[in-house]
Amino acid sequence: MLKTLTLFVLTALAEILGCYLPWLWLREGRSAWLLLPGAVALALFAWLLSLHPTAAGRVYAAYGGVYVGVALLWLWLVDGVRPTLWDLLGGSVALAGMAIIMLAPRTP
Repeated sequence: MLKTLTLFVLTALAEILGCYLPWLWLREGRSAWLLLPGAVALALFAWLLSLHPTAAGRVYAAYGGVYVGVALLWLWLVDGVRPTLWDLLGGSVALAGMAIIMLAPRTP
């Protein structure tokens, strides 16, 4: 389970970085050269998603919960905006949903 969670977190970081770098170019007027590492990060994101050991749809659904949690950490650590109680409550609900999806018993 720890391996899967670590993979989800790395996947989320790659996706967020891949979107954040073009955002810096578009919204902050930063260098267009940021698009190159942004594209690499998004390719890494797609590759990391392919490494998850379960059905793609289930991976995407469960990954969404982890993505919300990592995005809230990004909000705080990178954007410098402290998450509100409502942010944390919503993130907790998303992570609980991810846990239900990933930990549910399955028949082979």
